[in-house]
Amino acid sequence: METLIKEAVKLIKKSDYTTAFTGAGISVESGIPPFRGEKGLWNKYDPQVLDIHYFYSNPKESWTVIKEIFYDFFDEAKPNFAHIGLAKLEKQEKLKAIITQNIDNLHQEAGSKIVHEFHGNSKQLICTSCKFKAHASTVNLNKAPVLCPECNHLLKPDFIFFGEGIPSHAYQNSIEAAQKSKVMLVIGTTGEVMPACHMPVVAKQSEAIIIEINPEKSKFTSSITDIFLQGKASEIMKEIINNL
Repeated sequence: METLIKEAVKLIKKSDYTTAFTGAGISVESGIPPFRGEKGLWNKYDPQVLDIHYFYSNPKESWTVIKEIFYDFFDEAKPNFAHIGLAKLEKQEKLKAIITQNIDNLHQEAGSKIVHEFHGNSKQLICTSCKFKAHASTVNLNKAPVLCPECNHLLKPDFIFFGEGIPSHAYQNSIEAAQKSKVMLVIGTTGEVMPACHMPVVAKQSEAIIIEINPEKSKFTSSITDIFLQGKASEIMKEIINNL
């Protein structure tokens, strides 16, 4: 492992355009469970609460569960060293951008500035009628459904529900960052969520070197990964930062 980390560090030092692609696994150490898998949230909650058609038809039921997951539980999470390490790399001008599938805002809380949020952000709410936007902390979430303080229509978390498309600006920015990549760090993702999981493939097709950090092998490991660093994201990132 030590040899692999030194090789990864050497590649990051040499690269003039390094990016990171992150998934739910990077936030597990912050106390946020993944949605899928044995301990995933969808084993406890019905995923239809995040189906856009169900949300509009049953806003009270959806909002009751949304508040419990994203605002009662997720709000307690803090960035771990994997988030902090990426922010350090950006500050040192060794990381150009993060493409994330996550909606938890932990990259920004760790200090990262250039974050392309493929699926949106749970901290932001948007009105389904007048498009008014508000930070979730400024709105009373205790009464379901949550309504817009401007026009009294339904508010929605500003992240992608099932049945919605990826925001065009997030998609385009992510594609551009992937295409420019000389090195891409792939952290905490199984590579199963489409179309986000195509971003490391785009980077590889543009001849980027893929450095994967995961506790277990993913769909990327045997297909596009050049260096596989197996372990907890926070521990691996700490080793990388210490060796830079």
